[in-house]
Amino acid sequence: MSLERLPEHIARLEADAARYADAAPFPHIVIDDFLDAGTLAQAMAEFPAPEQITDWRRADAVDAQGRTAQARKLGYSNEGAFGPTLRGLVHAFNSGPFLRWLEGLTGIAGLLPDPHMTGGGLHQYLPGAELRVHADFNKLPGTGLDRRLNLLLYLNPTWDDDWGGALELWDRGMQACVQRIAPIANRCVVFSTTRDSYHGMPDALRCPDGVTRRSLALYYYSNGRPEHERGPDHSTLWQTRPGEA
Repeated sequence: MSLERLPEHIARLEADAARYADAAPFPHIVIDDFLDAGTLAQAMAEFPAPEQITDWRRADAVDAQGRTAQARKLGYSNEGAFGPTLRGLVHAFNSGPFLRWLEGLTGIAGLLPDPHMTGGGLHQYLPGAELRVHADFNKLPGTGLDRRLNLLLYLNPTWDDDWGGALELWDRGMQACVQRIAPIANRCVVFSTTRDSYHGMPDALRCPDGVTRRSLALYYYSNGRPEHERGPDHSTLWQTRPGEA
């Protein structure tokens, strides 16, 4: 996969960077029609069904109080088993030209990809899946690098709003959901990751049997971060919404 649409994104970089910086509840952007149509169709066709891979990473988790934090989520980071288009997307999104675009978009210099796709890669949520609102781990294990950005590219051939599955962005006080972003095909979401960039899919997914919520997830790092963002190393910080037990 070459970066066919990257020149279009670069052409509006100044305006998109302003949108990114001004977005609430924390810096982020939603870009539709991110890939050219041919690449999108091939990527969706290559996305494996749950039964096609035996070694999915099953990401069930509970919080410190023993409550469900994550359920029925599958992940896969073995790039060697990706189809050629999905593998090409990973290489393109980790390339120099794409990193320079991300740096211009977000204002974060010195971005580094994670070729191992730790915690990322192909994500697939099964019917009934849930992902509590949370802030992500802040260090790439074994490296000391600081996690700075999440990129999500949705690869769902069809999506019905009645199924739920929107990505929710919550305010820093965990009082309200500020943005709900539907996971429609060819929608790319980029957002800054800090200890209070709270996001998730907290309500159980209502898609029918045989349908899953699919995305490619890539995370980006830097060697250090601004002083006001620094804090102790932490794993996932699960949050509680108002009214939850």
